[in-house]
Amino acid sequence: MTGLTMRNQTIRALRISRRSACFELDCGPELCHRFSQDFEVFANGLLVGRYSTNVFALCGLAPGTSYDARALFPDGQVLAFCFKTEIESALILAADYGADASGSSDSTEALQRALDDCPDGGTVFLGAGTYLTYPLFPHSGTLLYLDKGATLLGGADKAKYPVLASYIKQGETILPCASWEGTPRDSYASIITILDARDVAIAGEGSIDANAQAGGWWINPKRIKTACRPRTIYAVRANNLLIMGLKLMNSPSWTLHPFCCEGVDILGTVIKNPHDSPNTDGIDPESCVNARIMGVDISVGDDCISIKSGRNYMAQNHPAPALNILVRNCLLRRGHGAVVIGSETSSGVRGVKVERCLMQDTDRGLRVKTRRGRASVIDEVELSDIVMERVLVPFVINMFYFCDADGHDESVQSKAPLPVDESTPAIRGVRCKRVSCVGAEYAGVYIYGLPESPVGLFSLEDAKICFSPAAKAGSPAMLDG
Repeated sequence: MTGLTMRNQTIRALRISRRSACFELDCGPELCHRFSQDFEVFANGLLVGRYSTNVFALCGLAPGTSYDARALFPDGQVLAFCFKTEIESALILAADYGADASGSSDSTEALQRALDDCPDGGTVFLGAGTYLTYPLFPHSGTLLYLDKGATLLGGADKAKYPVLASYIKQGETILPCASWEGTPRDSYASIITILDARDVAIAGEGSIDANAQAGGWWINPKRIKTACRPRTIYAVRANNLLIMGLKLMNSPSWTLHPFCCEGVDILGTVIKNPHDSPNTDGIDPESCVNARIMGVDISVGDDCISIKSGRNYMAQNHPAPALNILVRNCLLRRGHGAVVIGSETSSGVRGVKVERCLMQDTDRGLRVKTRRGRASVIDEVELSDIVMERVLVPFVINMFYFCDADGHDESVQSKAPLPVDESTPAIRGVRCKRVSCVGAEYAGVYIYGLPESPVGLFSLEDAKICFSPAAKAGSPAMLDG
């Protein structure tokens, strides 16, 4: 944590929506995500909120309205900024459709009718209260706005979760629809499921509690009966997707899973899952292009952020690399890895930037994991201005990751060089600079490349790694031997 003595600071708009807006306080690389003191933001003379993070979302705004705003800091500094919210074509109140804010009855039908009736550029508004729901399907141009005190609560009856098919047919084209760990597989629909839509936003100061513990989703998680577990928010082939200001919790599996999407903004959001909940990654942008993850606070039971691009089948039949992913001003805690690439990277990953993030109590900081059979190229990965505290292994590159049923086979784990073919992965460029790591244990940097495909470049510049005085030995990466 740091104080609020800043130089050359500015405020930039990240995204302006109809009823909320997100901004980034750019106060130099020496400040990483979070301050020790709050600052206040006023808009048109009214106090909008108190914040302690470099990225902050202003919610409860009026659509189509100009705002003169100012941020007041404890040391007396004032930053002025102006913005105008988007125009809203219609406001639909969920209560008018019979949505039950007491949480005592199922509001799925009422909420879905409200979403279906919402015109392009309109808003479905949920006031304070708890709304019991099963999967909802927003369409293009819709803002689902959860006001302060509003909670979407996932229903516990698995039989009421529709199953998404592995594939859908669009004209003469067969496209993947549901996905599980890099492969098209039938999966239960998520609390919010966005299919082939554009300009969808989920925003506000409210919460989405997927309520996985009540539905038994974490019991025998490897056992698949009808379909794979749902996520909290799942989007496939969405264009211009916005998630802003919400709190997401208790996800059955990955919390936020955009799949083959272009233009994804996940801003000022909090994600909390129990630390022992299985496969509950925070954010998994899979085969996405131009994604920004900024000002997100994540504490989960698996990787905090994991960037993926599918397994071999996807690369061979529906190739879609992950390109231009920005992670900045995030607080990443308690996960297996803070920022992870892989292990499903068969279509390739390029252009990942991680900046000004604080990583605390994770097993690993930057984690790149792949294996033979993941025909991929991972390149242009850059970390800068990162603080790691009590991260067991700050940097891991592992090309022998033992995932899947065949993960321990000789073809995957052999340390002897094997022939290079179309299934051989390659890691070409990982650059890290201005990194401070305190409290490491198992290793500072652990790199294990394939003998037939060595890691091309890993660089550390202006980096400090200090071990915990009570450091214990342990396995820095998941590979045999």
